[in-house]
Amino acid sequence: MTDEHTSTPSKWLIPALSILALILVILFALGVIGGGEKVAPGNTSHKLSPLPTGAETLTLGKELSDNVMSWPGTIRSRSIAKIAPKLNARILEVTVNAGDTVKKGDVIARLDEQALRASYQEAVAVLNAAQSQAKQAIADEKRIKELYSKDAATRQNYDAVVARANTARANVRQARSALKQVNVNLDENILLAPFDGIISERLKEPGDMGLPNDPIVILQKQDDLRMEAAIPTNCAKRITLGMEVDIRIDTLNKTITGVIDEIVPEIDPLTRTQLVKAALPSSEGLIPGLFAWMEQSCEEHQNVLRIPASAVLHYGQLEAVKIVEDNQVYTRHIRTGKQRGDKVEVLSGLREGETILINSGLVQ
Repeated sequence: MTDEHTSTPSKWLIPALSILALILVILFALGVIGGGEKVAPGNTSHKLSPLPTGAETLTLGKELSDNVMSWPGTIRSRSIAKIAPKLNARILEVTVNAGDTVKKGDVIARLDEQALRASYQEAVAVLNAAQSQAKQAIADEKRIKELYSKDAATRQNYDAVVARANTARANVRQARSALKQVNVNLDENILLAPFDGIISERLKEPGDMGLPNDPIVILQKQDDLRMEAAIPTNCAKRITLGMEVDIRIDTLNKTITGVIDEIVPEIDPLTRTQLVKAALPSSEGLIPGLFAWMEQSCEEHQNVLRIPASAVLHYGQLEAVKIVEDNQVYTRHIRTGKQRGDKVEVLSGLREGETILINSGLVQ
């Protein structure tokens, strides 16, 4: 019979040695062991390559560059409809969800018509009672006028009866108006979209009580958008109406140009910011509710080194460029900063007057 305990070490020893060997290989590749050294911006490789034919180079010079700041904000619509019932009624159905697009006249929600019918019956009863009271009051008015003309009634009685008749007439007019409104509401137990747009919020569910001025959904137009951002006051003072600003939408991987059309003068006392709004052009994928960044210069110009972003090589999290010197090419690690357009700032690793290879893919 085979002893199970005698074979146990062989079961774990081989996998353990394999894992250890893999760790050693990784550490050696990273330079942690085996004579490797840490890479810092400005370090260069000692491998030289001849400058290839067709190489494009750039001699670095400092540029005047705005210190562009980015402020988070939200894309919103100018045209917003808060769709709510006009009377208290239970919600039977909500046919749309947040993010749905609708056309003018599409059904948004259905209300319990029984509640509206009850309101109608109540309004009819109020009108009937008002008309009955008015009929009696008008008859009393007619009689008091005859008596008063024959000096058979006092002025005080006359004025009181006439006042009651006038009040009764007013009550009838009010009851008729209320009934007319209920009739209108009966036709509005189905809530419709007032214009084409997108549902930005769904606030109620079937079974909830629908109340006037308490929206079931919020509908926004998609073709009249703007971006709103809270900007520090020291930067907001540099922004003027009509100024063009960059609006960066990361989820769409695009940047569009907005035009400042409103600067709210009130300052938030807690954040010391002002609300700034920029009108946006029509653009594919642009919808209300998207997160975006408003980008604009906030501080004075400063001298910086900027290079084409395409010249930067990436090795994991490390960045490098190809340096050209005496028709030889070698690699140097750098650290970059903000990118705007097709150029990126160089924070360290390069100096003014040095030459880099633009089409660095020509050299391995």
